[in-house]
Amino acid sequence: MSGFYERVIGAPLINYLCGSGFVTRYRAEIVPHATGNVLELGIGSGLNLPLYDPAKVTRVTGVDPSARMRELGAMRWAAAPFPVDYIGLSGEDLALPTASIDSVVVTFSLCTIPNAVRALKAAKRVLKPGGELLFLEHGRSPDHPVATWQDRLNGVWNVLACGCNLNRNMPLLIEEAGFEIHSLGQEYVRGLPRLAGYLSFGRAR
Repeated sequence: MSGFYERVIGAPLINYLCGSGFVTRYRAEIVPHATGNVLELGIGSGLNLPLYDPAKVTRVTGVDPSARMRELGAMRWAAAPFPVDYIGLSGEDLALPTASIDSVVVTFSLCTIPNAVRALKAAKRVLKPGGELLFLEHGRSPDHPVATWQDRLNGVWNVLACGCNLNRNMPLLIEEAGFEIHSLGQEYVRGLPRLAGYLSFGRAR
């Protein structure tokens, strides 16, 4: 039943919401900073692929366990002006060589990866010295009433949204993994309910 739900309802709905115009404008502020050999954690349906700067990117390696999301993004994968590799695993299981990646990109994925800190530590290991983590995530609100409801509804939301969590403190997770955030923006995005619309976005080393 869960597999049927993800394939027919969950994955298409997430693809639609995460590809909405009011979300894409945030992606467009983050993704073009990627350079060289790029690792994208939770590449999903490839919503970021059209936003990479082909003059700066050599190759994108996408990590994602969902074959259904890849199906939904088949046209984006085919249209990419640079090579795109695919690893059908969760981010915690990353097995790329140490110091082999110039930029790591993660957008709307740390909410879903079961062990986000472990995945971020794996990403840190494969980053070259001076490489950057570029992130755009929704997570825990600083407003107590909103955060309280995020905690109350997280279990139900997790099931309906195919493993997504409402209440993760994204900057804290990134720092726990050993990154130093040097650029951080946080705000509610217009067009999404506050429960799922508090964004953290920026760059870390």
